[in-house]
Amino acid sequence: MNATGPEAGHAAEPGLPRAHGAAVLRAQIRTQPEDFFVEELAGFEPTGSGEHLLLTIEKRGMNTAFAAQRIAQWAGVGDVAIGYAGLKDRHAVTRQRFSVHLPKRVSPDPMTLQVDGPGEALRVIDAQWHAKKLPRGALAGNRFTLVLREVQGEPAAIEARLQAIAARGVPNYFGEQRFGRGGDNVAQALAMFAGRRVRREQRTLLLSAARSELFNRVLAARVKSQCWDKPLEGEVWMLDGSRSVFGPEPWSDELAQRLRAFDIHPTGPLWGKGTLRSTGECEALEVAALDGSDVAALRAGLEAEGLKQERRALRLRPEGLQWRWLGEGTLEVGFSLPAGTYATVVLAELGDVASLGRDG
Repeated sequence: MNATGPEAGHAAEPGLPRAHGAAVLRAQIRTQPEDFFVEELAGFEPTGSGEHLLLTIEKRGMNTAFAAQRIAQWAGVGDVAIGYAGLKDRHAVTRQRFSVHLPKRVSPDPMTLQVDGPGEALRVIDAQWHAKKLPRGALAGNRFTLVLREVQGEPAAIEARLQAIAARGVPNYFGEQRFGRGGDNVAQALAMFAGRRVRREQRTLLLSAARSELFNRVLAARVKSQCWDKPLEGEVWMLDGSRSVFGPEPWSDELAQRLRAFDIHPTGPLWGKGTLRSTGECEALEVAALDGSDVAALRAGLEAEGLKQERRALRLRPEGLQWRWLGEGTLEVGFSLPAGTYATVVLAELGDVASLGRDG
């Protein structure tokens, strides 16, 4: 996190410029799992009947895949019978839903599903029946409570930055988690496009990394031009809280009001086959940001895989952003984010936050 952006201070993620200026703090996070608490926000209510036992689990020191295996062992079912909406890191305390398919089976007592050890823990918060397996992405978002320790910086400047983030939001970069351990997923994607054979599940991850790299390049260019949250001629808009897009259309007072109210957001491309939906000034910026031989190989690879042009919001607003000092040099920050966005990009707008533990 030490790279710098030309006009925007230090990088938000490696190589990416900040929107709110130079860093106002240095800090550490995840010195212990309790410093990173994440709770899924449910996207639906259980049906109350069906063949799937919907468990709300609180876990510590284990990632989602490992917890799913423990649940499958407890239920006496195969891994395929377990569903979950999102992936959560091991170095955290998390609450998330899992579904267990138990057709014509007597459910074991949920209270017997428990792990309690110095390195890992798991317990059931709630259990209800549901009609369907829990699919990926079936959550409204996540609520984070994060503790930053060994904070270096002026408290007044830090609080002013938090107020600015609450009022304006942050660039909706894909976080470094998307790019794998050591950030080598993009290089692996290029190798895959050049003919290297990979497993099916790895292919999905590498395609996502390639798309994310291209999106981040466009967003970084707009941050440098200070137009990541402002309209360009030929803009494509996304409705807040959905994937619905519209435009381009002429700029108007109505659009200006909706942009100020966070009802709509400017967008950038998720690359694939077809032409860019943006036009004019917006299209020109996107084309310029995605120039170069390495970028051309990523674009061509995504197109050859059959992915289609889509859009993603450039702006992310943390909901309910709150903070408090727990003591000198210890800051607690809480906020909610929609699914598919990253808490790390919010922290990065504060400064250089070193994570002492994170899954790749």
